[in-house]
Amino acid sequence: QVQLMESGGGLVQPGGSLRLSCAASESISGLYQMGWYRQISGQQRQMVALMDSYGNTDVTDSVKGRFTISRDSSKNTVFLQMNTLKPEDTAMYYCYMWRPTYGGAWGQGTLVTVSS
Repeated sequence: QVQLMESGGGLVQPGGSLRLSCAASESISGLYQMGWYRQISGQQRQMVALMDSYGNTDVTDSVKGRFTISRDSSKNTVFLQMNTLKPEDTAMYYCYMWRPTYGGAWGQGTLVTVSS
């Protein structure tokens, strides 16, 4: 099964930006869906942004216009550019990948803290 490694989390002030990266241990080709979920302490994990192998994206309403998902297939990496961050964006962010052959796989998460 694929291994997913997130990076880019950290502490940022409100209004600031961060870019998360998720590197997959296999080529991101063929049929797949890949992207980001987040989990706020005490709450369920929620979808933030997903991209499929055709380039279609799905972004949750609360981050539309602020967060952008993209990929670099040559590096087997998906990115989440997060702008105009708010305290309510504070969460553990998890990379997710799905293939029809093995279902879903998760990274270990990277913590994003938005605070002054």
